Amino acid sequence: MMLSTPLRSFLLLLLTVGLTTAAAAQDRQRTNASNDWLIQDATILTVTNGTIENGDILVRDGDIAQVGTDLSAPNGVETYDASGEYVMPGIIDAHQHFALSNINEATNQVTAEVGVGDVLDPFDIGLYRGLAGGVTAAHVMHGSANPIGGRNETIKLHYGATDPAAFKMEDAPRTVKFALGENPTGLYGQRDQVPQTRMGVEQVIRNALTEARRYHEAKQAYQNGDRDRPPEHSERLEVLAGVLQGDVIPHVHSYRADEIVMLMNVLEDFGVDDVVFQHVNEGFKVAPELAAFGDDGASASVFSDWWAYKFEVYYSTAYNAAVLEKNDVNTSINSDIPGEQRDLYLQAAKSQRYGDLSDQQALSLITINPARQLGIADRVGSIEEGKDADLAIFSKHPLSVYTQPQRTYVDGIVRFDHEDDPDDMRLRVDPEGTVDLARDGDYSGVQHSCLKGAAFLHATSEKLRFRNADQWE
Repeated sequence: MMLSTPLRSFLLLLLTVGLTTAAAAQDRQRTNASNDWLIQDATILTVTNGTIENGDILVRDGDIAQVGTDLSAPNGVETYDASGEYVMPGIIDAHQHFALSNINEATNQVTAEVGVGDVLDPFDIGLYRGLAGGVTAAHVMHGSANPIGGRNETIKLHYGATDPAAFKMEDAPRTVKFALGENPTGLYGQRDQVPQTRMGVEQVIRNALTEARRYHEAKQAYQNGDRDRPPEHSERLEVLAGVLQGDVIPHVHSYRADEIVMLMNVLEDFGVDDVVFQHVNEGFKVAPELAAFGDDGASASVFSDWWAYKFEVYYSTAYNAAVLEKNDVNTSINSDIPGEQRDLYLQAAKSQRYGDLSDQQALSLITINPARQLGIADRVGSIEEGKDADLAIFSKHPLSVYTQPQRTYVDGIVRFDHEDDPDDMRLRVDPEGTVDLARDGDYSGVQHSCLKGAAFLHATSEKLRFRNADQWE
């Protein structure tokens, strides 16, 4: 069909406007965009130092230079009028899998030698979707198939950069994934391998840490001149020796109280006193024990009200985060699933509603508490002078169901702007391709689940349909 000249011109104009808008929005995200700002007349929720009404935040070179009232913009500093709006620290998601794919190295019960930081995908639209919910940093993790999985990575959401290295948070402590319960027993049980029980999971972890301790002792003996040769290098044992030395923090997929206590006993036997339990649905049963672990207590990163998706998570409660918090357990709310990262502020609000938490307690669940769990609280998690300018601005209080994210800054650069948010913010657009779903229906591991035989609604970019779990390939 031939288009008339006026109609063709009109369509070209629309296309040009669309591309220009998208390009302008992406230009603001580039690393050479301004990282000097004065945010004015906002309600500032510092998280650690109370609330400042009609407050200003001066950002210089990507850092928070000054927090107060009636501040002036130095020459060359852009201003943003936040009158009537709320500024909080950038949200930190302690458990995510975006910017990653195929991250379950389920070929051995212990795979600490692999790391997700080697396969980051800077083009993943999930990063932008996180920014659109005020998320500025995330802990992206290996899967939970193995009793000891691979290394995780703490990243900043520098969406717009194309170098994966630009996302890694410099000097963030190293972490490694552990997993308890039905994930490893289900997978290896079907293969007729250890572990088939929770006892087997414990023994795999004990054996691996014992081997790592012998490896470390052999290295020390060689360095002291008590041994002729160093032990053969093992990347796997290097990481686990780091766990024993306190240089690598284990983040442990877990649900039930009995297995949580089991692992704390194991770690105590090996002198490890820094651990973060992930999911922790039955953490409310052992909150005092978690608080008493090691020197500073064990941490817990939980869902606000999500459970019953498999047998070991039926005994759960929406009061979990509040019970843990009120027992002095350092607790965070995480999203875990790509697509779910956009409303962590509402997840924190639900925990507040269920458990009668204060505003500061609820906001801490998604800011300073996960920062402490990841060992990055000296840089992010609160609005304080000298910290990174990772900030999220909301139209109303971020714990209100009526609020909308307005702007998200990472290291002082605007990475999301509600007023400058085109329909398509993908960095690498294939005109013949399809738009990624927020949560694609990847259930490739379902055949190993206790839900085998159940029917699932499978959503892909092409269609929706029901499938039984045992039909997955």
